[in-house]
Amino acid sequence: MTDLILAMGVFLAAHMIPAVKPVRAKLVRAIGEPVYLIAYSAVSLAVIIWMIWAYAAAPHVELWPPADWMRWLAVVVMAPACVLTVAGITTPNPFSLGWGRKGFDAARPGIVRITRHPVIWGLGLWAGVHILVNGDLASLILFGLLGVLGLAGPASLDAKRRSVLGAEAFEVLKAEVARTALSDALAQAGALRIGGGLALWAGLLAIHEWAVGVAPIVL
Repeated sequence: MTDLILAMGVFLAAHMIPAVKPVRAKLVRAIGEPVYLIAYSAVSLAVIIWMIWAYAAAPHVELWPPADWMRWLAVVVMAPACVLTVAGITTPNPFSLGWGRKGFDAARPGIVRITRHPVIWGLGLWAGVHILVNGDLASLILFGLLGVLGLAGPASLDAKRRSVLGAEAFEVLKAEVARTALSDALAQAGALRIGGGLALWAGLLAIHEWAVGVAPIVL
């Protein structure tokens, strides 16, 4: 487990250190913002690849035996997780991760009305059900940390956006988004985004056994 724990530690450091404003400002001044963004993206990708490799190589230490209902629950929960992730990435969002913030219409917020942080919640659902269905120590370490970050992410992003927009403007924007009915928000998200999320879900089911070595559905 040493390599996996080390990879997770580097992953945390790579995300926490640049979040310190004075550190990030010094790095941007030293190398310029374009170079900083490219370097940060490259380091993040390298660490993620390392984490995946370390997870695959970690010994299997069972914590609880997987049951059939866990597998079916994971399959079902992954559908909304994929929809949240795809819709969140492709929707303008002034609160969180997404397709930038330009073009956001508070009167037609789409998936942002369901949750201000759809991508984070999608990844959090993915992490949570994979802890349950795998039931081993390596999965608890990897997906547990990602799940904790997913829970902490919305509060952290809310604080950052409130600081950028101003507390009053932030609350006004939240209230305006909340006026949209949930049924209308789903319609505003659009068939393309929802369909894209379901297509991702179906694709993951199709390649899961080939990519991971475990069939998600066993009849």
